[in-house]
Amino acid sequence: MADGTLTRDEPGALERAWQHPALRVAVLYVAARVVTTLFFFGASALSGPASRFGMHAAFGTLVMGWDAQWYWFTADNGYPSTVPVNPQGQVTENQWAFLPLYPYLAKLVGIPLGGWPVAAVFISLVAGYLSALVLFRMLRLKLDATASTWAVLFFVSGPLAALFQVGYAEALFMLWLLLALWLLMQRRYGWLYLLIPLMGFTRPGVLAFALLLGLFGIWRWFTRTREPLGVREIVHIVALAALATVVGFAWQVIAGIATRDPSAYLRTELAWRRNWIPDSASNFFPFDGFLVGAHFWSGVWGWGEYGGYVFLAAAVVAIAALLLFEPHVRRLGVELRLWSASYLLYLLAVFFPQSSIFRLLFPLSPLWGAVAAPKSTPWRVGVLIACIVGQWWWIYNMYALANTYWQIP
Repeated sequence: MADGTLTRDEPGALERAWQHPALRVAVLYVAARVVTTLFFFGASALSGPASRFGMHAAFGTLVMGWDAQWYWFTADNGYPSTVPVNPQGQVTENQWAFLPLYPYLAKLVGIPLGGWPVAAVFISLVAGYLSALVLFRMLRLKLDATASTWAVLFFVSGPLAALFQVGYAEALFMLWLLLALWLLMQRRYGWLYLLIPLMGFTRPGVLAFALLLGLFGIWRWFTRTREPLGVREIVHIVALAALATVVGFAWQVIAGIATRDPSAYLRTELAWRRNWIPDSASNFFPFDGFLVGAHFWSGVWGWGEYGGYVFLAAAVVAIAALLLFEPHVRRLGVELRLWSASYLLYLLAVFFPQSSIFRLLFPLSPLWGAVAAPKSTPWRVGVLIACIVGQWWWIYNMYALANTYWQIP
């Protein structure tokens, strides 16, 4: 206080380091991965004879379980030139349901790392960290550093955080998606011409991004008096929406050409539905999956003939109201709200609701920003506890038990 005024001490080295997003996110991410690893070892110890993984399944067996086996098989064997069918002539589960970027990237990375499983988990881990870092920087466009940090902590510790440590394509897709949304929020369109094909050949969902771009273009047109809309930006939005649409249908075309069956991809996807409904339709119809699912689950849960439809309608109305009116969601900006609406509409159009719905909601992770926005420490701590409990519940059911039709990730 040399001049009669109070002065704040300079921040120490640790404080300065914590203020750097890359290190802050890294500390949170590593701590969260330690928790997830402990949960997997717990699932290993609790895995019993009824589990598909057997008694006391090894850690490596669990992280390479379920669809990770399909990705691995695809990397080693490629895609069939003829779509496999059962004795009834129905298409059976096969590699065409799995997009090629993740399995072949893991095969390439596995050359120096010692094999596909190590490379697959390595890619998920690295992509998960980079996703968390991009999420932080993206949310900082709308929220303060504290809220953005809490949102990242929820993201890396949430119920689906195991996806950062298993041989699934979700973490890699999340990286491309968050980068694309971050760039869109900044009106930086150039890199999207690369990110859209990367998304489109990593995991299904790029058609939702095409819808987002269409809706975003309409919104930009009607708000052009508040934010000038030049010809160059219009061209970018239209071209990118067209590119996302073409990429979204490209894999169906590739599968059709390779197998000489134009419906190879869609019938392959429908093959998984027969695990729940053996006599389900062999052809795809938009929105049919959720309607059939509403009827199916009504019977399973004893909700009567129309209970499932009532629940579905109520859920659609509630989610629409949340995206339109909830103040913390609105604070995230129109881009993230339009993405959430587009992706949910995409799921409604193409998906049959079953236990994988939890995993398929993973691309809605930017909404963690709305959860973290309230400036209440008890609220944030409570959400974090719920995230960790939910993560254990998911791992326990999907990897320790793994023995019923609703314990499939």
